[in-house]
Amino acid sequence: MTEQPKPHKVRKLDARTLRGLAHPLRMRLLSSLGIDGPATASQLAARLGESSGATSYHLRQLAEYGFVEDDPDRGKGRERWWRPAQQGIHTDAALMLDENPEVRGALSTILHEYATQRAQEVSTWIATRNEWPQDWQEASDLSDFALDLTPAQASELSRKIHELVEGYRPLAPEEGTPNAAKVRIHSTIFPTRPIGDSDTA
Repeated sequence: MTEQPKPHKVRKLDARTLRGLAHPLRMRLLSSLGIDGPATASQLAARLGESSGATSYHLRQLAEYGFVEDDPDRGKGRERWWRPAQQGIHTDAALMLDENPEVRGALSTILHEYATQRAQEVSTWIATRNEWPQDWQEASDLSDFALDLTPAQASELSRKIHELVEGYRPLAPEEGTPNAAKVRIHSTIFPTRPIGDSDTA
């Protein structure tokens, strides 16, 4: 009998949980656990170049807001292992339009940190790509596009991109498959200027 893939749990942020996540180190901790796998506070400190006291404190804060949890399969004795409590995080327009400036400020912190992390990931790939086999170098992609769209069309495009990516999740190769790797996919859609506007006179 084929084992069914575990559901991909996505956490929708609200005003309360938004504040619990809006800290650069907490976001880096959560990202590291999601990409690199479960770890202890000391291991995360070594990964991120932080003190174990700082990682331990912020892991407890993440746990209080439900972003991370104990990994019962790994923790032994006093050693506490952490893992993400969900596989993704979702924000919606309601938070961006919230009347409370603190909520909007917390969201801005999160979005800026996401952008910073993505830029760092791309820079790391560029710096280390020669360490990967040729087929991985050829399979990688670094592209950008400019389209004339309405908001509805942009929303449709975003939805279709997400559906395409999610369609590959059940196709994940088994652990130990030769030359398989965790792949990062960044999607960013945003307007630059209204059609017809020009930077030239």
